Amino acid sequence: MFFKQLATKEASLSYFFGCATFAKAIAVDVVAGDEDWFVEQARQAGVKITHVIDTHVHADHYSGGRRLAEMLGTAYCLHESDLGKVKFDFEPLRDGQKLDLGNVQVEVLHTPGHTPDSICLLVSDLRRGETPWFVVTGDTLFVGAIGRPDLAGQEKEMANQLYDVLQHKLLPLPNEIEIFPGHQAGSVCGAGISGKPSSTIGFEKRWNPALSMARDDFVAELTRDIPPRPADMARIVAANIAA
Repeated sequence: MFFKQLATKEASLSYFFGCATFAKAIAVDVVAGDEDWFVEQARQAGVKITHVIDTHVHADHYSGGRRLAEMLGTAYCLHESDLGKVKFDFEPLRDGQKLDLGNVQVEVLHTPGHTPDSICLLVSDLRRGETPWFVVTGDTLFVGAIGRPDLAGQEKEMANQLYDVLQHKLLPLPNEIEIFPGHQAGSVCGAGISGKPSSTIGFEKRWNPALSMARDDFVAELTRDIPPRPADMARIVAANIAA
């Protein structure tokens, strides 16, 4: 497996990884303006990017995912719940779906809470074994923090959903699973995000305060002091769903 993390605008983190043996790769959460970086990385690695995925429709930055997919003539992917919400065609991903990149296998986890369409990507390298190696968590779970639940305007409902997906989909993963989030410190998509760009499930269980709270305390904490929404949020979302 090869793996690269790109720190970019708005404290965002993008990802490029895949299988060199089968010459297949995936691009995740591409920020507008970074498309050429992914094209060049694929060229240097001698691989084809088979899927360009956004972990959700972003509200804090313009996505470069669709443009990169168009440049490469490959699939642009969102969760299936975005069907009818966005104004363009995309390849819908469903919960539990497996993406085959050769020795690299990717399982889609639908993890609503930050947004209704949020997904995480659980990644295995079959050359190391069938046990997953890491999970790309988007804006669901950060290092030291979790995603804000208010952007859809239903903060209590979304906070409850976020509690469920954390407790039932992410925290049951083995402690040694690495997490690679969609943002680091400086992002408005969560409060108290660490500047460290990766962690493990076990470390977050021990030190991330939100993960040890009971449901009522969790929901109260997430909805108590909601920060201002991202600047130009309405304009950015409109652009990211536009035809």
